[in-house]
Amino acid sequence: MKLMVTGGAGFIGSNFIRYILNKYPSYSVLNYDKLTYAGNLENLTDVEERDKYKFIKGDIIDTNLVSKLAKEVEVIINFAAESHVDRSIEDPFAFIETDVRGTYSLIQAARDAGHERFIQISTDEVYGDQEGKEKVKEDAPLEPSSPYSASKAGGDLQVLSAHRTYGFPGIVTRCTNNYGPYQFPEKLVPLFITNLLQNKPLPVYGDGRQIRDWLYVDDHCSAIDVVLHKGKSGEIYNIAAEQNPEVTNLDLTKRLLNSMGKDDSMLQYIKDRPGHDRRYAVDSSKIRDMGWKPSLTFEEGLEKTINWYKENRNWWEKIKSGEYKEWYKQQYGG
Repeated sequence: MKLMVTGGAGFIGSNFIRYILNKYPSYSVLNYDKLTYAGNLENLTDVEERDKYKFIKGDIIDTNLVSKLAKEVEVIINFAAESHVDRSIEDPFAFIETDVRGTYSLIQAARDAGHERFIQISTDEVYGDQEGKEKVKEDAPLEPSSPYSASKAGGDLQVLSAHRTYGFPGIVTRCTNNYGPYQFPEKLVPLFITNLLQNKPLPVYGDGRQIRDWLYVDDHCSAIDVVLHKGKSGEIYNIAAEQNPEVTNLDLTKRLLNSMGKDDSMLQYIKDRPGHDRRYAVDSSKIRDMGWKPSLTFEEGLEKTINWYKENRNWWEKIKSGEYKEWYKQQYGG
């Protein structure tokens, strides 16, 4: 099978490429990435010399290049996205360009190339705040709260409308919060781990009682693998660890503090993010009925992640300099 993975130099995309190449030696992967601030080819140094792997730099809104490359592959899996809520609040337009216009560009290219499968990697955030509600299933209404989640919802709807109108073989997956190796340290888990390794405080939004579901990235990759081979066109699949009991951001933060031998003096409560959803919670029974389930517990995943950042300081120390320092100061006040 010939795959085109967009956004393959990012966190989840690079882990998925590694997963696929290791599990299916006969598959080939074309990694297409714009290499924005969160795209890093160092994420894939261990596979870059393989015959079945190829990288091309480009933007998914470049319809001519995307159309040309789509004719060389059989399946597009779209990880390409602007994905950080805080940044979307500051610059919504960039998110609309990539997440909506870019997704449509890929849909058109896949249609023209006659692909039989297209997978849109989305997020549980499109369902909006689920505080006090039951876990949402795939047919729940979309109520995005941020420019980021609204842009992802727009991309999802482009895929689903193309299926209904043109018979386009699109599938949408909506996963909960990922964590693991190679995650850019603007997201909570790598930000807090690396801050603790540098003996810096942990900026906690509001009261820290926001509830999230946490899935180790390799388990997300295995779920996409199931959808790639067993998913049905026009369907949506929720992907989640479904921790029980549910985990608040403060719970997670204190687990990290305990695991890394620090105490609550490292906590720095800051003003909450505008429009911050209190709880995300999805029902993933649909994909579990297809034979998927997470392989790691939350505790096992966190331990592996902490150890990776301890052992790969060179990777993240380079990132947490220059422009990152200015962004951090603007975001958290120092």
